[in-house]
Amino acid sequence: MSSLALAARDTTTMLRRNLLHARRYPSLTLNLLLTPVMLLLLFVYIFGDVMSAGIGGGGADRSAYIAYIVPGLLLLTIGSTVVGTAVSVSNDMTEGIIARFRTMAIHRSSVLVGHVVGSVLQSVLSVIVVGAVGVAIGFRSTDATALEWLAAFGLLVLFSAALTWVAVGMGLISPNAEAASNNALPMVLLPMLSSAFIPVETMPGWFRPIAEYQPFTPAIETLRGLLLGTEIGHNGWLAVGWSLGLVVLGYFWATAKFAQDPR
Repeated sequence: MSSLALAARDTTTMLRRNLLHARRYPSLTLNLLLTPVMLLLLFVYIFGDVMSAGIGGGGADRSAYIAYIVPGLLLLTIGSTVVGTAVSVSNDMTEGIIARFRTMAIHRSSVLVGHVVGSVLQSVLSVIVVGAVGVAIGFRSTDATALEWLAAFGLLVLFSAALTWVAVGMGLISPNAEAASNNALPMVLLPMLSSAFIPVETMPGWFRPIAEYQPFTPAIETLRGLLLGTEIGHNGWLAVGWSLGLVVLGYFWATAKFAQDPR
């Protein structure tokens, strides 16, 4: 059997292990998933009439704000989900299972890749759930073509992989699960400091660079353009560039830290 085939086999085994863990202990995934769902319902039904005025929809046009906010909440869902990945990786590193894996004849990178693939699958399922809630309360994307839907799905998967690799690195540097959860908290906070809830141009001037020059805003604006037909401009290239850059950074950071860790 070739080295590539062995790596694929071991990665599949680790993926199955991580999915079984998620199925047996669903509380963390459910807690992280509830955050974007509750924010969606809160901003639509409590703040929707007021917030819609800020995007030109008029105070009574809540449907305009639903269309605006759902793409941002889909990206926030990914950020919330990967927090669980950081916690899971930290648990593996502190509970002794990694020491056993190191003594076994398995491909070294399969441990991390199994976490990443499992997290991406969970992120996609979480996005589907939040998207279904959005559709249930009135979100519609009638003008998007099949190609645009495919591009939107590809962006969500790529962005999920990028954040997951970074989350794996955060889990590896954390001494315990609580620290891993705290280290990964920016994954949830950054979407709130982006254009997810209000347009960047309506923000105070001193705050706009924070919202503009971060990975979530171009990804959100690209997703809006694909699903709602708004102008994408340079945001598409920025979103792909941020995603690929974070994949490379997270991968080399995580693999280097995993190779150096004596546990």
